[in-house]
Amino acid sequence: MSVNNEEPEIISLCDDLVEDLVHVESEIVENQNDVDLPTNDFNQAFASKWPLEPCLDMVFDDSEDAHACYKAYARRKGFSIRINRSSKEDKSLVGVEYVCWREGFRHKSYENKERKGPKPAKTRVGCKAMMSLKKKEEAWIVTKFVDNHNHELLTPKSTSLLRGHRVISRAQKNLIDTLNEASVPTRKIMSVLSNESGGDYNVGCVAVDVQNYWGSKRITLLQDGDTQRMYCHFTECQLKNPGFVYAIQVDEQGRMGNCFWADARSRTAYQHFGDVVTFDATYLTNCYGMPFVLFTGVNHHH
Repeated sequence: MSVNNEEPEIISLCDDLVEDLVHVESEIVENQNDVDLPTNDFNQAFASKWPLEPCLDMVFDDSEDAHACYKAYARRKGFSIRINRSSKEDKSLVGVEYVCWREGFRHKSYENKERKGPKPAKTRVGCKAMMSLKKKEEAWIVTKFVDNHNHELLTPKSTSLLRGHRVISRAQKNLIDTLNEASVPTRKIMSVLSNESGGDYNVGCVAVDVQNYWGSKRITLLQDGDTQRMYCHFTECQLKNPGFVYAIQVDEQGRMGNCFWADARSRTAYQHFGDVVTFDATYLTNCYGMPFVLFTGVNHHH
């Protein structure tokens, strides 16, 4: 892999470059002129298996190979791709059309929407670049390929910020999990990732990707319900430390009404400094409108 020591190029990013709810599968660290293709997941080393540029009647073993090849080509050229349409027969995919991310035009209702702030930059300009594939027997054949763009292409370094080319690697996920458990904010997590990767352009993702990753993980964590998850957490804490205590009050339908917990360290501190404990019940920001009361005290270290 190659890393650029030159000063990074400053580009102007539009809305579509920073808002993304899609997770992708590749990671690349590159300089402005040389692009090293990843060899993991679907983006394998196509530089040695396929020509650098797709062409008409090119044959692929499956649609995933075709997608990875065109995606790697778009990365080198300086644009991103998306699926425009697909066709199925008997619930089986038989055709797919990939287009440039700037294909088509925004809907008029979006253009005419009243906004308090400045009007967002145009991201769709009717670009005709595309690659269409059809399945014939067990192979996928390129039936149409257009390489002409009506807009300026980005450098390979800047392309890493486009949707479709952003990814959070496994090592980055582990680091994000560790920092998030320590209550490190997203902006500082991005700073750590930038330092580890050698610059913002080499991170492979933006702040919103980190927020989306942790948000999806939180949804998975609470899929059984937040109250049930909290009860399981309390029981786990009590098994690890018998000094941990909790109490849950439920109504006639078995739903939680009130809850209290205290760890062993807090209980010990209360025995010595309980005469200066104060209450703060101003936290009402949860979706249930329930007050969250903090028992706050001052010890001999103030």
